[in-house]
Amino acid sequence: MSPFLYLTGMSVLLFVTVMISGSLIFFVKSGDQKVVKLLLAFSGAFLIGISFLKLIPEIYTSPAKNIGLFVLLGFLIQLVLELITEGAEHGHSHIHSEGEKVSPFLLLIGLSIHSFLEGMPIVSSFNLAIQHSLVIGIIIHNIPISLTLMSLFLHFGCTKRKAFIYLLVFALMTPLGSLFSTLVLAGTGESVSIYFNYIMAVVVGIFLHVSTSILFETGENHQYNLQKFFTVCIGILVAFGLSIL
Repeated sequence: MSPFLYLTGMSVLLFVTVMISGSLIFFVKSGDQKVVKLLLAFSGAFLIGISFLKLIPEIYTSPAKNIGLFVLLGFLIQLVLELITEGAEHGHSHIHSEGEKVSPFLLLIGLSIHSFLEGMPIVSSFNLAIQHSLVIGIIIHNIPISLTLMSLFLHFGCTKRKAFIYLLVFALMTPLGSLFSTLVLAGTGESVSIYFNYIMAVVVGIFLHVSTSILFETGENHQYNLQKFFTVCIGILVAFGLSIL
């Protein structure tokens, strides 16, 4: 497959997933929030699964030096971004009162940076098996994020039209991150392998922060915790199955 077709296919898939997932907010009742939380638990387990089973082994077997520093950098970047997003990346709504107003524009900026960074390792000329694992992880992760994002936009007073415009911008960020990396590599002629592993290390750090935040959150009751435990197990098993393919 040509690099152009590969990037186009991945970009369309990532874009469509966000738009469809965000639209589902109009079909999710307030009583169905437990389903969203279980979906978050699955996505968190899957992210940490592919990180340890596929992404981390890949970056640590590369010739790139001080790779651990870039993993920590990604972790810290996500920590800083959450000062803006207040945890929307792992499903936190942070709606404390009806009168509270938080800028949806700042929320969009924080999540857009998060999404842009996740797209940067998607470079068609390097290790397609790892690329596919990364894309699947981002897709699964973006489903509950898109639902949460649309919910917050509507809660903070955005019209449906404006909320969809914001969602559209968010949906474009991961493909734009991939396009940016492709243009940088084409323009500089730098080693694809070294670049890929450094930026992948940053994304792994982001994944580790988001996934552990999801997994270590406590549920409202023991029944939910048990359901979450089984959901996490399924997510890890799916990641394991993908890692041996």
